[in-house]
Amino acid sequence: MLNPAQVRAITLDLDDTLWPIAPTLERAEARLQSWLEAQAPATADQWRAPEHRRALRAEVTREHAAHAHDLSHLRREMITLALRRAGDDAALAEPAFEVFFAARQCVECYADALPALERLAARYPLVSLSNGNADLHRVGLGTHFKAQVSAREAGVAKPDPRIFGLAAEVAGVAPHQVLHIGDDAMLDVLGALDAGMQTVWVNRERQDWVHAPRQPHLTVTDLHELCMVLGLPA
Repeated sequence: MLNPAQVRAITLDLDDTLWPIAPTLERAEARLQSWLEAQAPATADQWRAPEHRRALRAEVTREHAAHAHDLSHLRREMITLALRRAGDDAALAEPAFEVFFAARQCVECYADALPALERLAARYPLVSLSNGNADLHRVGLGTHFKAQVSAREAGVAKPDPRIFGLAAEVAGVAPHQVLHIGDDAMLDVLGALDAGMQTVWVNRERQDWVHAPRQPHLTVTDLHELCMVLGLPA
């Protein structure tokens, strides 16, 4: 059971916790596809097929296993490989990545996310903790957070306890004083438990918990519910 009196800081997952990631990536892929059609038509012809992109990602992930935690690196390598194989200029990889990356920052938050962030940030230092490559300042949420910790910066990804430990250090508190909030049962909840943190599972889809006997300290269907449990004023 959650012990609010012990909480001195909060770490927050981003994708699928504050906004849905699938439509965000779909829009970013569409923007990149349009750019490639204008700048590298041969690559664009192949890139539009989802199975082609999946094969590229699998190959790049194998070849760059040491960078598996760095999604930006993998994306750049995917684009570079696609350009070379299609006979287009590989130097286009960086501007192509920037097109994708800029579109990836155009998120649409869940209705409860912004009001909850304002309430949480008024009481606790917030640190984002993500395996993804969202940039809080480009997204427009940076003012609510003390800092952001990504897998790329940490050198390891969730559920590795080391990334949670780094986030606690950045927040300036001990791990047991951190409440971690996230949607992924394994990456967020089990990872945070292994790091000695309290955990909140944001279960918007009302999925069954399948990791018993281990349990999150609290399960909520949205962040408004969490704010109520924490006793935060509306």
